[in-house]
Amino acid sequence: MRHLKKKIRELLLQAEYDQNIRQTLKMPGRQVINPLFSFFYSQNELLKWRAVTTMGMVVDNLAKQNLESARVVMRRLMWNLNDESGGIGWGSAEAMGEIMAQNETIAKEFHNILLSYIVKDQNYLEHEMLQRGVLWGVGRLSHARPGLVKSTAAHLNPFMSSVDAHKRGFAAWAAGPLKANINKELLKRLLDDHSPIELYIDGRIKEFKINRLAEAALN
Repeated sequence: MRHLKKKIRELLLQAEYDQNIRQTLKMPGRQVINPLFSFFYSQNELLKWRAVTTMGMVVDNLAKQNLESARVVMRRLMWNLNDESGGIGWGSAEAMGEIMAQNETIAKEFHNILLSYIVKDQNYLEHEMLQRGVLWGVGRLSHARPGLVKSTAAHLNPFMSSVDAHKRGFAAWAAGPLKANINKELLKRLLDDHSPIELYIDGRIKEFKINRLAEAALN
C-alpha cells in the first residue's frame, strides 16, 4: 500500500497529469480510494486538488461497475463532514461535488446533501475553511448540472457578502450557471471587487479577480 500511495502521488504531481490519470484509472478502484483520501489532508495544494479530481473519476468508474461501492464512498465523505467523526473533513465537500459532476446517478441521489451544507436550517457547516470547500463543491456541481443546484441559488447570497474573498469568489462562480435573478444584485456589487483569489479549475490552480468571476456569472 505504501508503494501504491507513493506511485499515485508521483502521478498526480507530474506535469503530465492529464495523461497520468489514465494510469491511475487502470488500478483497482477500491485500492486507490484510501491513498486519495489521505491526499485531501496534504499541505501541497496541487496534490490535494488533483486527488479530488481523480477521486471523481475513480468513483464514477466504480458507480458504473457497482453502484453501491460508489455510495459507500459518498457516505464516507459525508461522515467526514459530520461533527461526530471527530476530525475535520478537508477535501470531502470538494470531492462530493467532483464525483457528482462526473456521475449523474450519484448526483441525483446525493446533491441535496451537499447543498444542505450551505443552508442555515439544514446541515450548515460553521467551520470557515470547510465553507470554502463546500462552495467549491457546489460550484463544480453547478457548472456540470445547474438544474440540480438552482433551487439553492438564494443560499449563495450570504457568501457573496462574506469578509472572506474566497467565499465571495467561489459563490459568484457557483452562481454563474444558475442565471437566477435572486443572485443578480449581489453579483453586480461584486463587479467593483478586485480582490484576487485562487480557484482550482481544469486541473490547475489559477488566479482570478472576483470582479471577473462576477462579470462572467452575469453574462
